[in-house]
Amino acid sequence: MGIKDSISRKIFLVSNSVFLLLVALLCIAPFINLLAVSFSDKVAVAAGEVTFFPVGFTTISYQFITNTSKFFMSLLVSLKRTAIGVPLNLLLIILTAYPLSKSKEDFGARSIFSWFFVVTILFNAGLIPTYMVVKSTGLMNSIWALVLPGALPVFSMLVVMNYMRSLPKELLEAAYMDGASQVQTLIRVVLPISVPTLATVTLFSFVDHWNSWFDGMIYMNKIQNYPLQTYLQTVVVNPEEFIRNNTDLSGNLSKYLSMVSARTTGAAQMFLAMIPILCIYPYLQKYFTTGLVMGSVKE
Repeated sequence: MGIKDSISRKIFLVSNSVFLLLVALLCIAPFINLLAVSFSDKVAVAAGEVTFFPVGFTTISYQFITNTSKFFMSLLVSLKRTAIGVPLNLLLIILTAYPLSKSKEDFGARSIFSWFFVVTILFNAGLIPTYMVVKSTGLMNSIWALVLPGALPVFSMLVVMNYMRSLPKELLEAAYMDGASQVQTLIRVVLPISVPTLATVTLFSFVDHWNSWFDGMIYMNKIQNYPLQTYLQTVVVNPEEFIRNNTDLSGNLSKYLSMVSARTTGAAQMFLAMIPILCIYPYLQKYFTTGLVMGSVKE
């Protein structure tokens, strides 16, 4: 019986490994195809000849997107947005999650405030009222229009709150008995053991700020104020119009129009936008699963 169990387990492990490998390849294949398209000739892409290897290798799509000062200006806006937005998100998440993680005996109005935040997930004012608020507060065409409307990501706050609520009460009581205040307990006890969950919500915030493009299009009236994703979106939607309106490229208008297409520039912009995520994700990946599962536990 033991030999049969051993053979069955080996068969299962091999089959499971092969299955997961196939799933991984299916997930990676579209990205390889996009990379090949971004380095391929416009005619070959239009003819459907590109699969997983570039056909007529060229870097003209990347030159088209990056050969302008506006690209680097938009990159700077996105870097500034993430540098301000992510720490602000994390600060408000911590300051909101910690008091809401307390018991009703310690914080009687906990349920009222919790429902106040939960309702914002289910219902929102909509685009027009939000736009009117941003405009009336004088935030249009400023970095704060991209940061303040989403300063507190409620879902991430609930994840951190549930994790803090699951911490042993004896741990916090020991800190209080040693004379620690609420602020000292938060900084010296709660935050150090919340690193996996905080790293997870930090990744959420970074990806959200970096990939967001719609708010830049709504709240920015000048192209030099566009974040990177909004700028690249204008390149992909209408590359010919983009070239005609861009003084940096007007001298090479016929060259670019004959060598790029929406598909090649679209593939190129996707990889340019993915580079920061690919650089940061490996450092936070080890916390991702642990932090998300720990933050989903409820009493």
